[in-house]
Amino acid sequence: MTITVAIDCMGGDHGPQVTVPAALDFVRDHADVRVILVGLAEGIKPYLGDAAVGRISLRHATEAVSMHESPSLALRNKKDSSMRVAINLVKQGEADACVSAGNTGALMAMSRFVLKMLPGIERPAICAVLPTLTGHTHVLDLGANVDCSPEHLLQFGIMGASLVAAVEHRERPTVGILNIGQEDIKGNDVVKRAADLLAESGLNFVGNVEGDGVYKGAADVVVCDGFVGNVALKASEGLAQLLATFLRQEFRRSLLTRLLALLALPVLQRFKKRVDHRQYNGATLLGLRGIVVKSHGSADTLAFTCALKRAADEARNGVLARISERMAPQRPLQETA
Repeated sequence: MTITVAIDCMGGDHGPQVTVPAALDFVRDHADVRVILVGLAEGIKPYLGDAAVGRISLRHATEAVSMHESPSLALRNKKDSSMRVAINLVKQGEADACVSAGNTGALMAMSRFVLKMLPGIERPAICAVLPTLTGHTHVLDLGANVDCSPEHLLQFGIMGASLVAAVEHRERPTVGILNIGQEDIKGNDVVKRAADLLAESGLNFVGNVEGDGVYKGAADVVVCDGFVGNVALKASEGLAQLLATFLRQEFRRSLLTRLLALLALPVLQRFKKRVDHRQYNGATLLGLRGIVVKSHGSADTLAFTCALKRAADEARNGVLARISERMAPQRPLQETA
């Protein structure tokens, strides 16, 4: 089975100078994939070099969506943008997945307009992988939905669990809901009602997860609304940058500390590899009738390659079918509610 990934080559802070080399590395390392490079042909070709064309094709698009462009204007006016054409390829069945490092709002708007939602899913959610003491966890939503109902959070839990079950081959991944305490009485009415729905859903629900529990690996899937999820994510990124800056400052404080840094270099390199955010790049827009993965806009070649791998893994393991199958028992309940 060959997996085809459509790549928005013009998206992100760096455009083709990152997306095209990443695509070449991706094809070189995975024999069962092919890629469609979408964007301005004159901007892509210089980075292709002498690459074999067997599993790499080019689809010209006359426009590009800027990182600060209004999502509604991009949806209305940029119908031949690299982002829109890449999503269209998924809709038309020419590609199994789409990856873009471009404008998140525009990508969400275009994906929802073109691909539509899976049956039983009311809103898409942004799902990303975060490192934990025990491995990693999947957290959703990370910014697509600021306000959510308990039913939306239930759907997020089902989608997240289906994703983990499909990609990681774990039939009953644990699911928790992000809250201000572990006790059942904690949280607002929406969170408490969502916890009740998750407990009754048949998922392997482990209850409330506090903020520190995310990184302790308290659950394989952590559910929250987009406002809470995005704040938690950005606060975590800021803390990581703070600690890295403090560490560099302390090692550069004197000649002695610089010598100690040399001695500690092997440990520091292993530590850096374990917490390297690039290996977790690629957030999935779950709930759509197609696989769409959003790469970080500032991603380098390694990070973008990881996003491509994530998209291919989801297509290869039938994530959409797994979500649809898991949502089927919920739809009669929604219709009678």
